[in-house]
Amino acid sequence: MLRRWLIAAASVAVLDLSSHAAEKTPAAWSAEYDQLVRSAGQDDEASRFHRFLGLHWSYLMESTPEAATYNGYKGVNDRWSDLSPESIARQKAELSRPRAVLRSIDSARLSADDRFWLELFDRGLRRDEAGLRFPAELMPLTQMNGVQQDVAQTLSIMPGGSVGDFEDMLRRLEKAPVLIRQNIELMRGGLARGISAPRITLRDVPQQVLNQVPEDPRKSPMFRRFAEIPPSIPESERMRLQAAASSVLTNAVYPAYRELHRFLVDEYVPKSRETIACTALPDGEAWYAHAVRRSTTTDLTPRQIHDIGQSEVKRIRSEMEAIMRKTGFAGSFPGFLEFLRTDKRFQFDTAAGLLAGYRDISKRIDGELPRLFGKLPRLPYGVMPIPSYAEKSQTTAYYQPGAWTFGRPGNFYANTYALETRPKWEMEALTLHEAVPGHHLQIALSQELEEVPEFQKYSETTVFVEGWALYAESLGAEIGLYQDPYSKFGQLTYEMWRAIRLVVDTGMHSLGWSRQQAIDFFKANAGKNEHDIVVEVDRYIVWPGQALAYKIGELKIQELRRKAEAALGPKFDLRAFHDAVLEKGALPLDVLEGRIERWIADRKAKA
Repeated sequence: MLRRWLIAAASVAVLDLSSHAAEKTPAAWSAEYDQLVRSAGQDDEASRFHRFLGLHWSYLMESTPEAATYNGYKGVNDRWSDLSPESIARQKAELSRPRAVLRSIDSARLSADDRFWLELFDRGLRRDEAGLRFPAELMPLTQMNGVQQDVAQTLSIMPGGSVGDFEDMLRRLEKAPVLIRQNIELMRGGLARGISAPRITLRDVPQQVLNQVPEDPRKSPMFRRFAEIPPSIPESERMRLQAAASSVLTNAVYPAYRELHRFLVDEYVPKSRETIACTALPDGEAWYAHAVRRSTTTDLTPRQIHDIGQSEVKRIRSEMEAIMRKTGFAGSFPGFLEFLRTDKRFQFDTAAGLLAGYRDISKRIDGELPRLFGKLPRLPYGVMPIPSYAEKSQTTAYYQPGAWTFGRPGNFYANTYALETRPKWEMEALTLHEAVPGHHLQIALSQELEEVPEFQKYSETTVFVEGWALYAESLGAEIGLYQDPYSKFGQLTYEMWRAIRLVVDTGMHSLGWSRQQAIDFFKANAGKNEHDIVVEVDRYIVWPGQALAYKIGELKIQELRRKAEAALGPKFDLRAFHDAVLEKGALPLDVLEGRIERWIADRKAKA
């Protein structure tokens, strides 16, 4: 799973520091867009288009500073997004500005590459415009993410090599109370309209808030970066910064988080909805249909996806049973799953041992990557534990992208909570997915692409990003992994996991399934333990449609590979095929299919 920042709104605070990007007023931004529209017919169309792409990227990053930090965009690391109702309404209205510029550009006068980027940008803009009717900003907090974690997590990925970097962190801490209280008001507004996270999924969230505010502020996750100030910074400055951070936490941030905790316990959780389906929300049927289209980039209906999932579950189950017989296990399939969940041979005794196991697998895969790819990323990655304040409600693992401009590596975060639920047989598949050749390789390569617009370098088109990562799991056998039948069963378990998602996500959000029905279906068909299954099902409840992307994307990439192998025969080059899939960043599936079909035709012609 790719760790994403869920950012909603659009304006920033005024700063008088010359080292930071100067704030532009809404009127100033509008003037720049308007000037581009007025230049139609006067300036070269390619120049206008590229000025527009640069302007719009700057607007997005400076309007959503958390995303800017995440992507390595400099100059706004001391700010938060403005989540006031006025700012959110303005940002929604401001979607008309890029539309006006696009209408003014004569695409016939652009190069083929620029027309491609214009069409791709316009497609994303139309998707965002279609989503304006659904007030997702009124559900800013779930057990998976939200302001109860975002302050510490944002600080954790900020640059930290200079006094100025830590001054940025201090300014962000000083402004965090406004962010927290804006989130409270959004949730309160959601309650008034019958829009909230389901109550069952919020059970751990009040404790997540308390995890941020231990009695000693120097033990808070929000203080961690200040405890790690590098020795290159003079001791007097380190002491000053640490004292200031402790004071801000005690006097400003802690009171705001305690206010959030009271709100959750006394108001939000008791009044949150008891239903789980997205379709139970106002305009919910259309909301879920939009989520499905956005996640899969297809016109597949929930029922069609549900049926694909059932078919895949049946196919994978047959392969899993064959592996079970290969191990010599004499019992039933449910008995084998229970054996895999509970036998001590598959469990680590310590968190350090689990992390060392993942690091060993990662390095073994690294050495095999040139067999699969002609081009590899420069950015390194690490293996880290999921922070303890979030681990109980988090999934098994996730990937957090790095940022070359900040000198920040990518990180594969593994969950070390409840070690008995982290079996060894799942580790090879999980590493292939989260690190290489999955998320890290694809996302780092995308960030390093040349002659590709910024909006596409950092595209998180879910069906491509997660479809690629699931496809990457299947590459293990081609580089010498899955030699142990239990590890091969682990790979099938993870593929089954994604097939189950197609069934239970559509089941709960469109077809009337209960939460328990989803848990039972999951438990009957996969070797995942019950804790992981519950966490997963609750994830699908609060993130409707997202989980559909994995299998839908992987099936398309597998289909395209088979098509290329059949068309090119002995001339098929796996390294060249993978490079072709990845060379333009994360794409909608129909766009990817068109590009690979042209690639196949070109290879055949050259052969």
